[in-house]
Amino acid sequence: MIDLLCKLSRSLEKIATGRLALFSTVLFFVFLGGVLPAQAAVTAAVGGTAKTPDTTFFYTAEELYRIAGELGEAGRSHYIRSRFTFDVIWPLVYLTFLVTTIGWLAQRSFDASSRWRLLNLLPVAAALFDLLENSATSLVMARYPATTPVMAELAGLFTLLKWMFVFASFVALIVALFIAGIRRFSAQRRQ
Repeated sequence: MIDLLCKLSRSLEKIATGRLALFSTVLFFVFLGGVLPAQAAVTAAVGGTAKTPDTTFFYTAEELYRIAGELGEAGRSHYIRSRFTFDVIWPLVYLTFLVTTIGWLAQRSFDASSRWRLLNLLPVAAALFDLLENSATSLVMARYPATTPVMAELAGLFTLLKWMFVFASFVALIVALFIAGIRRFSAQRRQ
């Protein structure tokens, strides 16, 4: 398993060029500053609330059903559509940003054989759990007011794991940035 993860990490590092890292950083901040707030405003206008399951850290099945009820039929319909349009694109945006920036910085921070180079896999797990969350919550929303017992319980777990991996990815990004900065500063001082 570790060999497979190492291969995947190395493959992702190959695409982690400075240009792609810069482009994905700009795209990430465009989404963060413009697209996400606009999407939240549309959700609030259609559903009467901006609160959705994916904006919370963890929720129970009962809380998910309560949110589904608060959204109303139009809000649930919009929620489902946006999970398979906008919320497929957004994980790809933050995945590309985090994989390329962590990978680019890790190449400058850690030796080629270091297991720390596997940090670029954290965002892959985040995006995977994000897509699982979207599928589970959409199924619950589509079947509401009928219950969807297994998916409703798993949705909160998928959301929790998504956020844990997202936060871990940003910590990895900061650590790699810090170490790359120290290495660069040390190299300049030796010259």
